[in-house]
Amino acid sequence: MTMKADERLNIDNNEDSLEWIVEPLLMWYKKHARILPWRKNHNPYCVWVSEIMLQQTRVEAVIAYYNRFMKSFPNVRTLAEAKEETVLKLWEGLGYYSRARNLKKAAEIICEKYDGVFPQDYKDILALPGIGKYTAGAVSSIAFGMPYSAVDGNVLRVITRLNEIEQNIQNEKFRKEIGNRLEQVYPKNHCSEFTQSLMELGAVVCLPNGAPKCEECPLNTKCRAYKNDTWQKYPIKKEKVERKVIEKTVLILSDSGKIAVRKREKTGLLAGMWEFPNVDKKFHPSEIEAWLQKQNIDVICVEKHKNVKHIFTHLEWNMHCYKVDCKAKDNIYQWVDAEKLNRDIPLPTAFWKCL
Repeated sequence: MTMKADERLNIDNNEDSLEWIVEPLLMWYKKHARILPWRKNHNPYCVWVSEIMLQQTRVEAVIAYYNRFMKSFPNVRTLAEAKEETVLKLWEGLGYYSRARNLKKAAEIICEKYDGVFPQDYKDILALPGIGKYTAGAVSSIAFGMPYSAVDGNVLRVITRLNEIEQNIQNEKFRKEIGNRLEQVYPKNHCSEFTQSLMELGAVVCLPNGAPKCEECPLNTKCRAYKNDTWQKYPIKKEKVERKVIEKTVLILSDSGKIAVRKREKTGLLAGMWEFPNVDKKFHPSEIEAWLQKQNIDVICVEKHKNVKHIFTHLEWNMHCYKVDCKAKDNIYQWVDAEKLNRDIPLPTAFWKCL
C-alpha cells in the first residue's frame, strides 16, 4: 500500500529508519563506483568545483570542463586571482553562468577570510556564495567525512522508489525530512562513501530517464517499486510551468572579416555575457537594414542564415539568424576576429548555435 501525501512520513519498509541500506550500498559502491577525475582525492576544492559543475549538467559533459578548469585554476587562490572573463570563457557551454561567478566570489572570500584554506565548518561552507544545503552537505561529507546528507534528484529518486512515497520531491519540507533521516544512519568513518554511493546508485542504476536497472540494484530485495513494478510513478514532481517562447532576430554582422559582439546587461538572463546583436522580434530583411542604419551601420548584403532554438529552464528562444556584410561608422559594438572570439570572448551556447 503506497503512502499518501498527508500521512506521516515513513521511509522504511519496517521501521522509521534507513539503516538497512547502508551496508549493501557501501559494498556495491566499493565494487562499482565510476572512475571520475574529482574522485582521485577528497580535496575540498576539487569536490566543491565538481559539485557546482554537476548541477543541472550530465557527468559526461562535465569531465572535460572540470579537467580544463583544474588545469587553469588548480587551487582556490588561482581562482580568486583570475579575471572573471577568463573564468566565464572556461565555463562557456556549461550554462547557468551565475555558478561560475559565485565560484570566483567564494574563492575570493576563502582567500580573504580563511587565508586560502577551504573552511571545514558546515555553517561556514553554507555561507559561501552559490552554496546551498546540497553542496554544503556534499563537501562536508565527501571532503571532510562529516555526517551531512546531500539530497539531490538522484537520492530522492532512490528513496521514493524504495518506499513508493507519494510526496512532491520539490517540497522543501519533504527534502529536509529525507536529509534528516539519512543523517541518522550515516556510518562512522564512511560518510564520504555513503554520500557518493547514494548519488551513484541514482545516476547509474535507479535511472532518471528510462527503465531502472533493478536487477543490478543492491537494494532491490526491499524495494517496493521493484516488487510492485511501479517505478514509473516515482518520484512525484509538480507539473512543470509552461515555457515562455520569445521570437528573436540574431545578426552575425561582418565588417572586413571581423564580427560584432556586445556585452549583455549586468543583471538578468546571461548577465554580463557576450552576445551577437539581436532583438526580441522576428525581423523581415528590410527591417534589419532599417534597424542597422539607425546605428550608423551601412548594410551591404543581408543573407538568411538559419533558424535556431535554444531552451532555458523556463524560457525558449526561437532565433532567426542572419548574416550581414556591412560597414560600421561608429564603434557601438566590439569587432573581433575568429581567433579572439574563440580564445577570449565568453559567448553563451545559444549564440554559438547561430554560427
